[in-house]
Amino acid sequence: MIIRKLLAVGTACGLTAALACGLVPATAHAGEPVPGATAKVELVLDVSGSMSAKDIDGQSRMSAAKQAFDDVLDSTPQDVDLGIRTLGANYPGDDRKTGCKDTRQLYPVGALNRDQAKSAVATLQPTGWTPIGPALLAAAQDIKGGGGTHRLVLITDGEDTCAANPCDVARQIAAQGVDLTIDTLGLVPDTHTRSQLSCIAEATGGTYTTVQHRQQLTTKVTQLVKRATDTAVTPTAVQGADTCQAAPVLKRGLYTDRETFSQNRWYRVQVEPGQELRASATVSDDRTVNADYGVLLRGVTLHGREIVRDDEGGTGRTDAVSAGIRYPKPDADDDTPAETVCLQVGNSFSAPASVKTTPGLPVELSIDLVHSPDQPSDVAFYGLGRGWWLLGLLAAVGAVAGLLTGWAARWRMNTGGTR
Repeated sequence: MIIRKLLAVGTACGLTAALACGLVPATAHAGEPVPGATAKVELVLDVSGSMSAKDIDGQSRMSAAKQAFDDVLDSTPQDVDLGIRTLGANYPGDDRKTGCKDTRQLYPVGALNRDQAKSAVATLQPTGWTPIGPALLAAAQDIKGGGGTHRLVLITDGEDTCAANPCDVARQIAAQGVDLTIDTLGLVPDTHTRSQLSCIAEATGGTYTTVQHRQQLTTKVTQLVKRATDTAVTPTAVQGADTCQAAPVLKRGLYTDRETFSQNRWYRVQVEPGQELRASATVSDDRTVNADYGVLLRGVTLHGREIVRDDEGGTGRTDAVSAGIRYPKPDADDDTPAETVCLQVGNSFSAPASVKTTPGLPVELSIDLVHSPDQPSDVAFYGLGRGWWLLGLLAAVGAVAGLLTGWAARWRMNTGGTR
């Protein structure tokens, strides 16, 4: 900590001197990120007593959050300064005044030491209150300064239990004119929590997502951390088709389209051997919609066999719902052709009769093709998602098990085992 503070002081002094000498251009407007500057992200984690509830994939909310944080820390880009702040982690008592001050910085915002950050997270246990407002105010101070983007990611399972309205706090932070975005993730999809967290996110231009599975939490937090380094990209307008055969072929990039309520749109991507396809689709509800909706993104072959899929849903008013998939292909001979992957983007949105269905809902589709991992864990990489050999293997195992069972039954009859 002392070394880090000395480095920070030295850096600040050096930058001040450079500005004074005119070596560094000081033309950026206040609140705007400077191109090339280091992005800052702080994860704000709820460690209140309710995080001990065991309703996420059979484990406690706290355990799911810890596992997700380990994965997120492993995938954090080198060019992101990341920190972690907790709320409700230390005071187990009943005094509201004390409990509403219970927030601390678990890991300082800066160059990430993954082992140290993981060790700090591993010690957390569900403890106290839920002072979301005070935690956001403190986190905004943790992350201020520097010329890059600033992002807070709040993960919580409930409403603020203190006097401060966290939505007003978010508006207060936004009014400071700092380029700070707050994204919120709710671990419990109840109406009050969703309303409060949506308001926090909307006040700063962030997003709200309901998360009910550990893998969802890992995926979403990872996306938000990496989003801090994204540069502005102008999407390319594209029109999906009603069938894969008629679908447009997409390359790496960001695309926009529109689809009406409960419509399916198709696109095609060529995936070379040794590449991994990473795709995500976001459907925005830019008008009043009914509760209970979802977004589907899946990859299938030209013959209609499903390779990989993801579907995400919601039960209330959110700005957008996203789904993402990964499909790795192993290396092969040079003459092995690329595989055509058909991407289906569908939604289950509906709306009252008074709401217009045209134009369709905004769709954002992101396509990336990267080098396939050297040690992939995706079963599709090994062929479990393609061909008939898995079905044949299961049939063979069933046949062998049947023969053994029949032989054992006959042996018992012959030896008098059934008397």
